[in-house]
This record gives sequence, C-alpha cells and structure tokens, in this order.
Amino acid sequence: MKMHFSIPVSEQLLEKFGGRYVLYSVYLEGFLFCKVRYSQLHHWNDQLRRIFGSTVPAFPPKFYLAMTKSMADERRSQLEQYLQSVTVDPSITNSDVFIGFFRKLQQDTFKIQTQRASLDVYLADGRNVRLDIQTSDTAERVLEVVSYKMGLSRELIGYFSLFFIQDHSNGVLSVVKKVAEFELPYVSLQSMKESECKIGIRKWYMDPSLDKMLMDCRASVNLLYMQALQEIEKNWVKPTDGQMQKLESLQKAANKMKGAITQPKDQGHEQTLELRFEYNDSDSWRWIVFYTKQAFLLSSCLKKIISEQLMKTTKGDKEMQIEMPESLKSKKSSVQQSQIAHSGFIPRKRILVRPNKEDGVFEKIREEDL
Repeated sequence: MKMHFSIPVSEQLLEKFGGRYVLYSVYLEGFLFCKVRYSQLHHWNDQLRRIFGSTVPAFPPKFYLAMTKSMADERRSQLEQYLQSVTVDPSITNSDVFIGFFRKLQQDTFKIQTQRASLDVYLADGRNVRLDIQTSDTAERVLEVVSYKMGLSRELIGYFSLFFIQDHSNGVLSVVKKVAEFELPYVSLQSMKESECKIGIRKWYMDPSLDKMLMDCRASVNLLYMQALQEIEKNWVKPTDGQMQKLESLQKAANKMKGAITQPKDQGHEQTLELRFEYNDSDSWRWIVFYTKQAFLLSSCLKKIISEQLMKTTKGDKEMQIEMPESLKSKKSSVQQSQIAHSGFIPRKRILVRPNKEDGVFEKIREEDL
C-alpha cells in the first residue's frame, strides 16, 4: 500500500557558481522527512529502473525551457505522485537502493553525520530503554536492537513497531505516527524536537485474535499488558468488567515481568487534517470524514486492518482448498488434474459491512475522542 509522501512546498535557491535550482520539501505522514532536488530524484529513478525495470512508475519529464509558476506547480505535484506510486511495490521499498537513498537524504537535510549515539525508546508505563546505536540506523534496525535488549523473541518482532509519541504540557499523551521501517529514528527525532516528541514501542496489529501468538513470550506479554493499562488510564479504551478483572489478576505477575527490563532514564503541520473514506451500508456507499490531527495515523491503522483481513481471508481460502485423494494422483488425464487444480477453491462471497443504524459511531467522533 502507498505511503503518504507529500511535497507541499518548494523553494528556489542559487547555485554556488550562478544559476538556480528548486529544492523540494518531502513530508512523510505529515512531517518533514527530507529535502531533495529534481536531479537527485532523476538519478535515483535511473538506478531503480536498472534494477526493477518497467515496474518503476514513469518519472516526471525534464523541462528544457525556463519553468513558469504553473509548470513548477505541475512538476511538484508529479513528483509527489511519483513518490507515492514507487512505495506501492514492497520489493522496491525493501531494497538497498531505496533505503540508502532516503538515508542519505535524511542525514544531509538535517546535517547529521553517521556516528555513535544514544537513543531512548519509551515503554507504555513511562520508563525507557536506552540504546547504543548509529545515527544512520533505520527504524527496522532500532526495533531489532530494543527487542533483543528486552528479550523479545525474534519471530515476534513483526507484531510491534516504533511510534512517535508527543507529550503535551497539560499531561495529555498522543501517538503521533508510526515510524517507517526505512526512516532514521534518531534523525527524525532531532527534526521533531520542537514538537516534544519521543519514540515508543507499541504493538502493531489490530486483530485481537493475534494476541494468542504472543502469549508464550514473557517480554511480549509484558508489552501488551503495559499498553493495555496505559490505554485504560488514558481513557483510550473502555474495557468490560470481565476484562478489567483479568487485567487485575495479571497485574502481580506483570510487575514481576517488568523487572526483566533494564531501566536507564521540521515539525508537523498544526492545522487540523481530514481523513475521508467510504463504507457500504445496505448496498449504498456513504462517506465518513474525520477532522483530526491524527489523520495519518488513523489512515495507517485502517490500512493495517485491511491487510490483516486480506491475510486472514487468503489463509482461509487455502485451508478450504480441496486436496486430491492419493488414489487419484497416480491416474492419468492431465485435463482432469487441471480441472481439479482450478476448481480447488470455494468461491468467496463478497462481504459488506452493515453498521447498526442505531450506533452512529462514526458520525459522533470528536477530536478529543481520538
């Protein structure tokens, strides 16, 4: 799925030896990520095409005459669409040429060289784990380091992620955005200092049935417990009486688990953002609109829900596949085998979400509820 890259502004600057060039400010999920020139993106596109060929989207063409304001706006919009389209293919976003390019751009933009540094990753209970990292380490690498330090099983790392968390002066806490895997947390944190952000580790899945996958690891249970407790204290969720009793019964054991964790101790847009999507109600589509500063985070959560549902559906289809009996496998007739192979999946019915009309949940959501 697309990452939300945007290029809301650009500036025209002078070259050292005369001439002018345009520097584009690239935002990722609403926060300044890096600044880049057209020529840098053009060269990078050539590298991508040599590796990935025609799967790389078309790159905005060069202008051989002086650009007018309308031409400059058109190029800015085209570059924005190009960056969003490139990120659709995971083979590209996971490649060294993709990660290396943005690593250098981030470091150059905020003038941070590669060197050793300390980075604090906060837990949901307010404590932090101090890491010894390189300033050029990606979020994927930092997550591996903090997971190792906490004793989290390697196969469970994918169920968690790093997030930027904002402490407000009135004591309110906000989860601002998920840190992209190729993003440099140390560099991004420096660029968000005025927003008083810090980095925290939280679970990154929406399907409650996945909880059972993490129950055999003490560190993962501890992380889930601390996050559940925080969400209740902040009134982000409203548990049932039964759930509260279960959490209270786990509290003593959970506190013991906490002892295993060592305890050392360009900013986003201020305007309210808008998130729109459609849902189907009795065969008619309706638009739902959220007005919130956390639109990007909500968008990421919705994408995650969709991807988990697709994975679950795909898994269900595979489980329903009709296996050919052993007694028939040795029989000839490739035509019959072909027919069985193609009819081995039971057709999946289209599922429409029909919310209860009495529960106008979406239409009653306010900013303070998010």
